[in-house]
Amino acid sequence: MTYPLVRASGQTLGRQSLTAFCHSGDVHPEMVQRLVTLGILDPERDDAGNLWFGRDQVLALARVRRLRAGLGVNYAALGLVIDLLDRVAALEHELRVTTSRRTGGRSWT
Repeated sequence: MTYPLVRASGQTLGRQSLTAFCHSGDVHPEMVQRLVTLGILDPERDDAGNLWFGRDQVLALARVRRLRAGLGVNYAALGLVIDLLDRVAALEHELRVTTSRRTGGRSWT
């Protein structure tokens, strides 16, 4: 069974303030601040020091919530797990590109 962890709205297409981001992700601002401090979320800061979150950050938050809820990954391990998942995805992409070039775009099956 799958279910959305983040409410989709028209605001997800642009930048969101901390308040809107927390509301759309259904998380407490302290959790978001913790994830920013750990470097797991990477929002933009304006001249006043306010945080602004793009669509990619909404997806990053959803990934964090899945890892914490589904696998019980703690905050200390989140960065490592996310980094490893990104590396696996990059290697799988490279393998697909290399295999596609070698077979002339035809599937080997």
